[in-house]
Amino acid sequence: MTQKTRFSLEGHRAIITGGAQGIGRAIAVRFLESGAKVCLWDIDGLVNDTAEELCSKLQISSENVTCAEVDVSDYTAVEAAVMTTKASWGGVDILCANAGIAGPTSTLWDYPVDDWNRVQAINLNGVFHCCRAVVPLMIEQNYGRIINTASIAGKEGNPNASAYSTSKAAVIGMTKSLGKELAGYDIAVNCITPVTADTRILDQLSEEFIDYMRSKIPRGRFITVEEIAGTVAWMAAEENGFTTGAVYDLSGGRATY
Repeated sequence: MTQKTRFSLEGHRAIITGGAQGIGRAIAVRFLESGAKVCLWDIDGLVNDTAEELCSKLQISSENVTCAEVDVSDYTAVEAAVMTTKASWGGVDILCANAGIAGPTSTLWDYPVDDWNRVQAINLNGVFHCCRAVVPLMIEQNYGRIINTASIAGKEGNPNASAYSTSKAAVIGMTKSLGKELAGYDIAVNCITPVTADTRILDQLSEEFIDYMRSKIPRGRFITVEEIAGTVAWMAAEENGFTTGAVYDLSGGRATY
């Protein structure tokens, strides 16, 4: 097995949304192994257990992992959590805006309006809320790395997933805009567009839809959360500061542009 490349994040302070499981948890593991302090945000109560588990598994001090139950669709809650992190650590160096939901699978004309609004509230507004609250701190310290989790669906559009595809396309556009706005600072803003990963989000999808998604990937499999985390750790490193407003495809050959 290939040994992991260690991208130094020594002393850096990171917020990871959706950090209790799946992609967020894998990013947290990689960051902690790279020397960062990590604050896990999740609306799921598992976030407390996850923090304790990571400290035990990685044999690290509990001072390096904190957690908060945060609903990213609620700006007031996001702003308060950012201020709490600043008070504890003095600032925020890395934001991974990763929290998201799939929503139901349905044609657009049958898509439940309430479900549509909930997908946008979490997947799109949640990223906006996190960036809006964190960016002033990064400007103040003239340093930051922001990695937003979009999706290949945001580039190609998946049938029967219009709400999800729309939200992720908007995250790509937001990332590009914010990257340009912050280009005069040592703040890099980029996003990832992975294909489906084998996480709990699949529980929200039908087997037929899952098989369809897998069939679109030339590698013939879903991406692992560890593969995503490796790319994100590289994107978050201090030396990776020039590229901004970029989209990093993690598509297993699916992306065509």
